[in-house]
Order: sequence, then C-alpha cells, then structure tokens
Amino acid sequence: MLKTKKFDIINYLKTEDDIKEYLDVVLEEKDYTCLPVALADIARARKAMTAVAKAAGVSRTNLYQSLSEQGRPAFNTVAKVAQ
Repeated sequence: MLKTKKFDIINYLKTEDDIKEYLDVVLEEKDYTCLPVALADIARARKAMTAVAKAAGVSRTNLYQSLSEQGRPAFNTVAKVAQ
C-alpha cells in the first residue's frame, strides 16, 4: 500500500528567498483571500506564531483561527501580521 504525507508548504519555506517567492506568487494570483493563509504559513515556517500574535495584539489561538482558510480577519490584523 502506498503511504503518503499531507502536503505542508512550510516544509519548503526554508530561506527568506523561499518566503519572498511564495508571497510573490500569492500576490500575483490576485486572490487576496489566500493572503491571510500565506501569512500564517510564513509565521509557522519562521516558528514565530506566538511573537506575531503578540505584535498583532491578539491571542495565538485567535490568530490561528483568523488566518485559517475559514477565517475572516480584519484588515488591521492582516496589516499587523504582514508587518
């Protein structure tokens, strides 16, 4: 039986260039609903979700929920995370 693993982009975001290229692709698609998820991926890849949540002024749990595919974060939250 074939064994597979769930794909997780953070396994491929090893360098700042990888992160920049990923963000460029997300922005080129002009589907800005993907931007919060991409920002969450980048924070997870940098192992900085707690620090990002603190800087954004929200709890870590709230940040995970806001930046999920089902989340609908306020622009202010997205802007703080992007910063």
